[in-house]
Amino acid sequence: MSVNSITPQRLHELITTGEPIELFDVRTPVEFREVHVTIARNTPLTELDAKKIAATRSTDSPLYVICKSGGRGRQACEQIIAAGYSNVVNVEGGTQAWDTAGLPVIRGQKAISLERQVRIAAGSLVLTGAVLSHWVHPWWIGLSGFVGAGLIFAGITDTCGMGLLLARMPWNNVASCETK
Repeated sequence: MSVNSITPQRLHELITTGEPIELFDVRTPVEFREVHVTIARNTPLTELDAKKIAATRSTDSPLYVICKSGGRGRQACEQIIAAGYSNVVNVEGGTQAWDTAGLPVIRGQKAISLERQVRIAAGSLVLTGAVLSHWVHPWWIGLSGFVGAGLIFAGITDTCGMGLLLARMPWNNVASCETK
């Protein structure tokens, strides 16, 4: 499935011309709170209702999607296209590219990124499996193998089950009043 994309600079040009732009940020609320494009509306990928979005679109105007670096944005675009709305555009490079280009953002409270949380959790589980297999029972090595297989799957499919799970943890949720 082909997803259209736009550079952060080009999208910013469209915004500054006064063209009405609808921009969904599909990162977690905590990531959104840390830094986001000024006009973005937070709709986490885990809560995205692509069928509802497709059904409620009254015009054929583009719907822009942004995430941290482009991967989750592409996934959201694919879901919305599959639900029947084809005029969806992913922002290349995501919020990172937008911020790096020096375009306007809103900064809030810093947090540990979801990507870092996944690395911390995966590393902890691998280490735990290795230690327990040495000191308790050799079968604990299966824990390390399971995590390794999950990381391979995540790399191949660009979908991280651990990331989706961690995104739902209480420390990664903020009150809805804090999101735009």
